[in-house]
Amino acid sequence: MELTPEQYEIVNSTGNIKINAVAGSGKTTTIIEYARARPAKSKILYLAFNKSVRLEAAKKFSDKGLGHVKAETAHSLAYSGIVWGSNYKVRHQGYKTHEIAELLNLQGNGEKHAEYIVANHINKFIAYFCNSDKLRVQDLNYLDTVADARAKTFVKTFYQYIETQTRLLLSKMDKGEVEVTHDFYLKKFQLSSPKLNYDYILFDEGQDASPAMLDVFLKQKATKVIVGDTHQQVYAWRHAVNSLEKADFKTYNLSTSFRFGQHIADLAMGVLKFKEHIGLAQAILITGKGTGNELKSKAVLGRTNLGLLLKAIQYVTEKKKVKHIYFEGNINSYTYADEGASLYDVLSLYNGQRRLIRDKLIKGMKDLKELED
Repeated sequence: MELTPEQYEIVNSTGNIKINAVAGSGKTTTIIEYARARPAKSKILYLAFNKSVRLEAAKKFSDKGLGHVKAETAHSLAYSGIVWGSNYKVRHQGYKTHEIAELLNLQGNGEKHAEYIVANHINKFIAYFCNSDKLRVQDLNYLDTVADARAKTFVKTFYQYIETQTRLLLSKMDKGEVEVTHDFYLKKFQLSSPKLNYDYILFDEGQDASPAMLDVFLKQKATKVIVGDTHQQVYAWRHAVNSLEKADFKTYNLSTSFRFGQHIADLAMGVLKFKEHIGLAQAILITGKGTGNELKSKAVLGRTNLGLLLKAIQYVTEKKKVKHIYFEGNINSYTYADEGASLYDVLSLYNGQRRLIRDKLIKGMKDLKELED
């Protein structure tokens, strides 16, 4: 196939590079051709962000006769390096607030349900630490992540207790006394300073990498390629950093999109210009070479799950000609909280139907006001 000048330049590049790729710009094709252009005996690692992308990429490399390219995720590498062959057992769904409160025998210190609030902050503190590149919990200030004023006051009051119990739960995981989380074994992998025996490492979706993942990647001796889109970072809530900005490599762009036409490209550039006005990433010139104009579906983006649910209800009640409403990631992702508590549990609490409540924490609340507090 014929490559664009930008793709050709990347394929023939040398040394560590970073690629800023707009949506639909042939990023995967470029990575495949980059790997094909390397010596046949090269050991190449492709790092994907999640399992589904890894499996898809592995198939594409195999179909192109590039069986020497190994596709992994940061977690699959960490699992092999830390969990495999050890006595660790993995808790795939993570710990719920009430489970942490019971596990650590947390005390409320006279404040109603304070043990649950402390447990919730411990859970978040562990995620903050495990995704960071820091060596110790004490090297972080958890208060930096707390935005709500009331929550900030609570954390300030109980900070020492929250930090101590956070370290205690991590210690229990480390000793194998309790099941480990995915975040934990990835962090332990990063702290072990692993040496990955590859000549080239291709890191995809770099804009959503955590500092822990980036630390492992940058410390390798291999020739490094990091690919992503500075304007598509969606995992900041999981403490991801825009690794393309952190990596001090020569920059290449993939600015021609085959997914949409120039009218969409112009609109996108207009929107991205706003980021320049507030001192964020600079917009690049986008060329749209897509030819399709048929609209087969309509997408609705929402800042909150509630906003999307209300929109779906509106479509149904207005009886618009909607054949099918699809929720990305399954409807359960929108009707359940992070810990598995259902909106239906909250509704049952509101209606006073306590026998229908399944979540232990919500069942422990007297009414909705107490849950809000």
